[in-house]
Amino acid sequence: MTASTHRQGLLDTNILILRRWIDPNQLPDEVAISAVTLAELSAGPHQVRPDTEQNTYVEHAERARRLDTLQRVENEFDPIPFGVEAARAYGRVTAAVVAAGRQPRRRTADLMIAATAIAEDLPLFTTNPDDFNGLTDLLTIVPVTRPRVPHERPSSASGATRGW
Repeated sequence: MTASTHRQGLLDTNILILRRWIDPNQLPDEVAISAVTLAELSAGPHQVRPDTEQNTYVEHAERARRLDTLQRVENEFDPIPFGVEAARAYGRVTAAVVAAGRQPRRRTADLMIAATAIAEDLPLFTTNPDDFNGLTDLLTIVPVTRPRVPHERPSSASGATRGW
């Protein structure tokens, strides 16, 4: 499915991180985010590793980029809360992940975002569709092409948004 078949959608956190480089034609006209996404973005600047521990990005530039993303998202969106219906859906999501032979604990934020999409009856747009393997019976996952990002060093292009 493409965005053109969906008028509305919930954006996964990676979409917001990469949004300025994503082709807008891949996204629906009306977009929403989960409060869980806002939580991930809020944690992101605090998870920047020092330059001495990694060579994927420049520490201060990465922290500034993450703060910029957070501030723009806070200004633009009113996040959908993780409410009672999402909590109930989370149980079904966990059951599906376990049935698929995967470990739900390592993917708590992703699975809570998926549960929010289920509770709101929205398709979930993501550049990491494999994060949601085993959930296609519960919700619609819309894959979005992951763009090449100018600030990434070439060796990290495939995983720069993993774990923020």
